[in-house]
Amino acid sequence: MDFSNVACWIWPLIAGVICGILGYLLGRLFGSSNNKTIDYSADLDACKRKTASLQADLDACTRKTASLEADLASSQSKLSLAKKAPIVATSTASIASSFAAGAATGAVTNTVTENNLPQEKSNSVVGVTFDAIAAKSAYGKKKVRENDLTIVEGIGPKISELFHNHDIKTWASLASTSVEKCQEVLNSGGKRYEIHRPGTWPMQAEMAALGKWAELKKWQDEHDYGKA
Repeated sequence: MDFSNVACWIWPLIAGVICGILGYLLGRLFGSSNNKTIDYSADLDACKRKTASLQADLDACTRKTASLEADLASSQSKLSLAKKAPIVATSTASIASSFAAGAATGAVTNTVTENNLPQEKSNSVVGVTFDAIAAKSAYGKKKVRENDLTIVEGIGPKISELFHNHDIKTWASLASTSVEKCQEVLNSGGKRYEIHRPGTWPMQAEMAALGKWAELKKWQDEHDYGKA
């Protein structure tokens, strides 16, 4: 055999085999890369869809939060107005009950004397010595003066002056005055005073005259019968 001729054709054969193997390996490599690229594209699309869904949920939550914040602001505004508004009178039934109690109190009064003294109940109230310290303890910063009728819920300076004009100048004398007489005093001041409700004024004045300051303050905090 001529080995020189064998070398001429075996080297090209070896080179061809090597090229074939390299081509196969390169084909596998690039093919795998393409498949991976396709897989990544699918994952990217899925992520985009998920992101869009989450963004939609976030937008919905943002709108809901804005709506709730608006409702909260509205509620806070209404609450603030309610706190600033005058205290509304209690129910009609409670007011009627108060008037009924006042009428029952007035039913036991004596007749007015000839010199037009205030009409009094059968049991006149005799006040105790005024205790300024006890009054201050109950009312805090509010200054309480002895026989100041304005301590009664519903009585202001003008109404107090009307009672003074009818010789009702002390807590004890107001406590001994019937509700009907209190209404007469109010009527003497004109129509603008007729809207006031004196049903509990004698009762409040009695607590003041007897030095029951804590009880009076508690009652006034819980009721508003004296105001129009």
